[in-house]
Amino acid sequence: MYVDTWIKRILPRRLLGRSLMIIFMPLVLLQVISAFVFYESHWDKVALRLARSVAGDIAVVISLMRKNNTPEELRSVFDLAEAKMQIRADFRSGRILPNLSNAGGSTLAQAIREYVGKPFHIDLVGVKRHAVIEVQLSDGVLHTIVTHKRLYSSTTYIFVLWMAGTAMILFGLAVIFMRNQIKPILRLADAADSLGKGQNVASFKPEGAIEVRQAAAAFLAMRDRIQRQITQRTEMLAGVSHDLRTPLTRMKLQLALMEDTDGSGELRQDVQDMERMLEGYLAFARGEGTELPQPSDLNQILDEVVVRARRNGNDIDLHCQGEITLPIRPDAFRRCLTNLVENAARYGEHVLVRADWRGDVVEIIIDDDGPGIAAVSREEVFRPFFRLEGSRNSETGGVGLGMTIARDVARGHGGDIQLDDSPTGGLRARVRIPL
Repeated sequence: MYVDTWIKRILPRRLLGRSLMIIFMPLVLLQVISAFVFYESHWDKVALRLARSVAGDIAVVISLMRKNNTPEELRSVFDLAEAKMQIRADFRSGRILPNLSNAGGSTLAQAIREYVGKPFHIDLVGVKRHAVIEVQLSDGVLHTIVTHKRLYSSTTYIFVLWMAGTAMILFGLAVIFMRNQIKPILRLADAADSLGKGQNVASFKPEGAIEVRQAAAAFLAMRDRIQRQITQRTEMLAGVSHDLRTPLTRMKLQLALMEDTDGSGELRQDVQDMERMLEGYLAFARGEGTELPQPSDLNQILDEVVVRARRNGNDIDLHCQGEITLPIRPDAFRRCLTNLVENAARYGEHVLVRADWRGDVVEIIIDDDGPGIAAVSREEVFRPFFRLEGSRNSETGGVGLGMTIARDVARGHGGDIQLDDSPTGGLRARVRIPL
């Protein structure tokens, strides 16, 4: 369990990073294996052959020195070594090597021990790009200088550069390719997010690989079905409302012409209740209607809602932290806030409304000092036609759709509404709308 958590923690979270890791890890593994095989076989063999070549040339110089021991003959031998073997040599008569402990166990040292068979000293850093090899002879020290080219193969560095270069080129091409493949997925995610916020996604079209196109086509079909269902629901309720308003109007007219008799007052009240219910049904249907989002001043909308609620004699305070402009459906969002503020004012004596940014989310808090709602019933109040009998009655005029419409509108903008305890002792409604 711990290992799985640790692996998930170090793995990239984005699809681009994971895709590149899937491509890059085998590439790195291949390069490491190739380099290991190269160094284990090619490098050791080539290095040993080069070292034996240098050691053999030094052994030849020593053999020539034995046969040509006069100063002039030695100079001829050294000139020949420099011209034909690329070895600069000179003999230092009477000198003894002071320290032979660092002769080393390298390939060159092994070759010198094998071909020369005499005490020696190797200095690979004393002279730039050259190796100094000193061999102890019976009457002095043979001092030789050999270029690194004779000891190290340049193909090694070419091979390393070739591997690194090709790896970087392939990695760059993979980045470009994967970015182009992921762009359609990101556009699909943005379109889904915009649809969830109630924004128009008419410009979206399927792009990318076949699988991504299939997902995009399924998304467009889903969008069309949702919009068709919303339109049908709105039209159906509008038609029902129109058909019911005609007999209601005749009933109201007949009641107006009737004299006051027993039961006429209750009948008028029933007709008014039916009208309010019809308006509630239409408001519920229009919560996800055809209104298009547009940049709107939230401060102005809140001010209008609060001013309207104050006309009923309610004590409401409004605080907005700076200017807040959002791409929302203004009429629907005004209806959402009106329902929440009027609900708080109906059951509380004092209402506090605040709006502020929380990162990339706008948060609207509505507090009241009323009786509140029990925690077990806070989700129930968002169900259509649900009424809390302990806090509502038929005289309030509600039909159980106010909170449903409010959450319907908030979720249509990609946000939500949560209910909690208020510091003032009543209920807190928290509306969160992402930008």
